[in-house]
Order: sequence, then structure tokens, then C-alpha cells
Amino acid sequence: MRESLRALGAWAIAGACLVAGVAAGARATVGAAEYGARRDSLAARIDSGIVVAFGERTPVSDFGPFYQLPAFHYLTGYDQPDAAFVMVVRRGRGESTVFTTPVNPRMAFYYGFRPDSAAIARSIGLTARPFSALAAVLDSLAGAGLPVYTLADYEDADFARQDSLTRGQRFMAAFAAAHPGLTVKDAQPVVDELRARKSPAEQALLRRAAEISAAGHRAAMQSPEPRHEYEWQAVIEYTFKRLGGERPAYGSIVGAGVNSTQLHYMLDTSAAKPGDLVVIDAATAYRGYAADITRTLPVSGVYTPAQRTIYQLVRDAQAAAERVAKPGAKAADAEDSSYAVRARGLAKLGLIDSVNAVIDPPWPADCTKQPAACQEARIWMVHGISHGLGLAVHDPVQFYYGDRVYRPGDAFTIEPGIYISTRTLDALPDTPRNRAFIANVRAAVKKYENVGVRIEDDYIMTASGLERISSGVPREMTEIEALMKGRGKREAGSGGIGR
Repeated sequence: MRESLRALGAWAIAGACLVAGVAAGARATVGAAEYGARRDSLAARIDSGIVVAFGERTPVSDFGPFYQLPAFHYLTGYDQPDAAFVMVVRRGRGESTVFTTPVNPRMAFYYGFRPDSAAIARSIGLTARPFSALAAVLDSLAGAGLPVYTLADYEDADFARQDSLTRGQRFMAAFAAAHPGLTVKDAQPVVDELRARKSPAEQALLRRAAEISAAGHRAAMQSPEPRHEYEWQAVIEYTFKRLGGERPAYGSIVGAGVNSTQLHYMLDTSAAKPGDLVVIDAATAYRGYAADITRTLPVSGVYTPAQRTIYQLVRDAQAAAERVAKPGAKAADAEDSSYAVRARGLAKLGLIDSVNAVIDPPWPADCTKQPAACQEARIWMVHGISHGLGLAVHDPVQFYYGDRVYRPGDAFTIEPGIYISTRTLDALPDTPRNRAFIANVRAAVKKYENVGVRIEDDYIMTASGLERISSGVPREMTEIEALMKGRGKREAGSGGIGR
């Protein structure tokens, strides 16, 4: 084990020069004035009303530190647990208060002291009151005749429906029941639309997160050949932390072989064998702002012919979307261009019957009204190519709204993928149309069995065009192979747990 650690230390030191620029970069920040401007924008949008938001609770385990909920952080900049925020808005002008919970003095020696009201006023410009006063304050406001706008305190917007029994939602349900004449509205759509356009300070934080994340991927490419998925996971996450990343922006995905075809595989415990392709979807959060980068690497350092074919098809699809992505262009056009490149390629390889051929899919779909949802190509590329980036890894972005075009201030990914496995064929409903499809493509599927490829980069749309902020990590196969060729050597006895 000591020899193994010495080997890992050697490649870490050797790689220091490629990440030194990241560590030396300017420390961007969002100041109190910007938090105030965000609240002013929200007040202007709702004109008159009472905004109520709850932050994250104190963690109930010691498996990690506290992290604030994205929407609460966006409006307040207050990153302590067990807090609430109330803004009373009249004719577009708001008065804001944060309600805080003091920490038990004994517990403070374990988990730290929390700022007092004077420190809160200095740092984020908010008046602070005890959380215990919240209920009485809201009761006194209930008779003002103003609508109440709630900001739900779910952990992640992707799982909002499942996360319905939060403290804030239960509190507001009881509050509304106690005041039956009250008008209660959802503030989340308004706040999401505000969050969609990233300010210069936010863009700087996202660039920093992408730089650190790119360095982690480069470190993996230069590390010794792994025998387990978790070895590359460890290298990447170590690099994130060493360069100032707060934590992984999401559960790191390191899927080798058949696991490369599972979109959100996060166990990272299986063997990684020579000949396997590994999808590595991992990035860091920096000061709350999340990057999201994916690279697909050959364990041996060299792509096989079958892997090269699928990889290049995905890379061409990403390039097609990048060419379309310009200020004022429709985001759907980028999606369509990427899909068209992959569909034509899949047809040429015999993995589908034709570009427009349809099947009976394994998900609910009306093939008469929505034939695109039933196209054969969809089963090999089941996800979209883009989502917003910001305080959440799936953050709001401007092209989700209105005419759905790219605008300066958009921060987002472009991430086409193709995932080939006979497991997909096994998942299809047993229908005559599907049986014919399976018979036609089975031989081609076996040729590309367990070849899962995703290439994901991060972008900011500027007034002059598209900026790829994750350019610090190579994505062309020749570049990746060249970087992996010079990687460190594994020493004898460093096979890892279970070997």
C-alpha cells in the first residue's frame, strides 16, 4: 500500500503544472449589493405581496457539512441552517427580514457558532430576527390583504414532487389553513426565471467551477490505469478538493463496461477491465455554483475500432449543436441538429432500420400523435442534450422560457450520448413491430455491445457568441489517447480492495 501511495503521489506532483493556473485564479464572489438587486427584481415582478421562503435544515447525520438550498441562497446569501426569509412587498418595493435560529452553545463547540444580527447586516444587508418570531409575524401580516408567495424548500427541483413533506411546506399548509381567506401563490416560477440569466459574478464562479472540474478529468486521464471504477472517482474528487472545489456538484458517475450504458450509474464499485469504455460524468461545485462535465475514456488508453465509431458519432453530434448555438437561435434547433447527426449514423451502422422508423417504446407514448417519441433511434439516445447550470446542476436557463432562444447570460451544457446494450432490446415490449426491429439490429448491437458514450461540456452564451468554459480538458480521441499515453504506471501490489 505504501508503494501504491508513492505512485499516486508521483503523478499528482507531475500534474501540478497543468492545474496551477486554476489554483492561482481570481476569487470571484457575489456581494451583498447583488443579493439586494435580486430581491428588488423579485419585488418588481410581484408588485405587492408577502414572500416566504425556508432554508435547509441542520443535517441529521455527520456524513457531510451543511449546504444551503439554491433558491434561498440566491435571494439571501445566508448560508446557515434553520432559517426563513420574509419580504413584504408593496407597489414593487420590498422590506426583507431573515429569521435565524441560534445554535445551542454546547453544540456550537462541535459545529461552529452562527453569525449574530449585526454580522448578518454587515455581510448580506438583511435585518435578522429570531426564528421563533416567524409564526407571530406572519399571523400579523395575514390580515394585510396581500397575497402570499411561497418558495418551497425542496432539496432539488428534479425531485420536487417526491419532496413534499418539508418543514416549509408543512408550515405554510398549516398557516394557510389557519387563515382560510388567504391567497397563496407559488413564487418558484418567478424566482426560477430570475435565476435563468447569470450575472457577470455568477459567470465568473461558473468558469472557476468548470476549470477545476476540467483539471479533475485531466488528472484521471494521467493517473495509473484503474482496476476499479472508484480509483478514477478518487483521483477526480481529490483534484476537485485540492483546487478549492466545495464538493462534487452531484454524485460522480464512473461507469465501466455495461455500466457505461446506465445514464446515472453512481455506485462506482465495479471492476474496470482493459477493453472497457468508461463514462466519467463528474464535476465540482465552487461557492455553490455547479459545473457538469463528461468524458468517455478507454481503460487501456486506446479506443477500439467499435468504440471509435460510436465516440466520433457523438462528438460530431456535439459539434453540430455547437454550430447552431448562437444568440437568438432556438435551443430546439441545436437539439434537432444533434439528434439528426446521431440518427443518420445509427442507421448507417445498422443499429436502427432508418432515421424515421418507429417501434413500440418501453415508455408511455402516443405514436400517432407524437411519432418522434417512438422513433427507433430514441432508445439508443434517451436523454436531451442540454440543461442550465448555476446554483443547481440542473438550473433554470433563459431558453426554457418565452420564445426559447439563446440569450447572453445563459449557462448550460451540450451533452449528446449514445448507449448500446442488449439490455435495451430486452426492455422493449413484446410486439410484432419490436420483434422485427430486434431481429434486424441484433447483430449490430452485439458488435457495439456495452459501448456507452457521452461527451458533455459547459458553456456561457455571450453577446458575441458561444464560450466553452470547460475547454481545459481534451475531448478529441487523439488528444485523449496522447494524454493517457504518458500516464503514471501502476506499481506491483496496488491492485486495490478485493484484488
